[in-house]
Amino acid sequence: MALDPEIFDTLIDTIRRFVAERLRPLEAEVEANDAVPGDVLEEMKALGLFGLSIAEEFGGLGLTMSEEVRVAIELGRTTPAFRSAFGTNVGIGSQGIVMAGTDAQKAEWLPKIATGEIISSFALTEPDVGSDSGAVKARAVRDGDVYRLTGTKRFITNADKADVFTVMARTGDEPGGRGVSAFLVPRDLPGVSIGEPEKKMGQKGAKVADVIFDNAPVPAANRLGAEGEGFKIAMRVLDRGRLHISAVCVGVAERLIADCVAYATERKQFGKPIAEHQLIQAMIADSKTEALAARALVLETAAAKDAGKDVVMEAAAAKYYASEMVGRVADRAVQIFGGAGYIADYGIERLYRDVRLFRIYEGTSQIQQLIIARETIRRGG
Repeated sequence: MALDPEIFDTLIDTIRRFVAERLRPLEAEVEANDAVPGDVLEEMKALGLFGLSIAEEFGGLGLTMSEEVRVAIELGRTTPAFRSAFGTNVGIGSQGIVMAGTDAQKAEWLPKIATGEIISSFALTEPDVGSDSGAVKARAVRDGDVYRLTGTKRFITNADKADVFTVMARTGDEPGGRGVSAFLVPRDLPGVSIGEPEKKMGQKGAKVADVIFDNAPVPAANRLGAEGEGFKIAMRVLDRGRLHISAVCVGVAERLIADCVAYATERKQFGKPIAEHQLIQAMIADSKTEALAARALVLETAAAKDAGKDVVMEAAAAKYYASEMVGRVADRAVQIFGGAGYIADYGIERLYRDVRLFRIYEGTSQIQQLIIARETIRRGG
């Protein structure tokens, strides 16, 4: 159920000011320290950001998809590390429980996830399993009241601080996704260990690391859904996650465009502001048009999802277009800023590196193309 419009408008205004006045001034510090300050995390918890998509009965804000993407757009106007700090709680780390959890699982985990008391994460990717996500090799073997879980998961967001992982593991001999099941795996189980965070091109402050399971005894009560339903759960979770990321891409693009306009109206060459040169105007126009198109696609798809419609294709299209779009906008921003765009002081080169990841996670652009084509053919056009 949507929030009262006045209450939601207040929420958006609060988040907008929080981003502008609190988060943006800290961007260089987060980049330098590769960490989000602890006091900022506490402020995010107080704002309810860790529970945006979790129902009010479990302590969350219970936002609709349309509301969530509008919040994500606002949060896109600062370094992605801030959003990533709670992003797994809002999306892939919690939505498996929301969509497929038992009443007992929801009661145990969702209230703590919603408040940020615990961090949840999603463990699907493996060292040699990425885009072919149905080829999961981690295995969970039933042993009485537990499953013995063995395998390694790679590039797992927030693994360094996660308290519980939604893990995809093979429980049957059926090929592909049909043999994959989903499990809630607490970090403190025997046999669970976390690797060192990876060094990355961008998005400093948002950590990814390996998660290793060595015969970890996962209670059978922690299985999400029936055996063999894990892949379906993962795909449903990713549909929502793709829309959320699409909205973040829109927010980053809008931030970059605003920065470009501010710089271009002040920076002078050939006796006038560069904003008055037509080739600069062309780059601004292309960026603004593409950002508007992405925003419209995201909002329309979110509304369709709220209406209960099948949005597999539309969510893939939104993620594909928005992530590619923000890459083009970031590239133009570097060009408009010129040499300043390549220097760290202005923050443009940082965002240029940050946005590159959007075309890879939650399904690469190439995977989105396959989904879009498959669904288009299935629907007859």
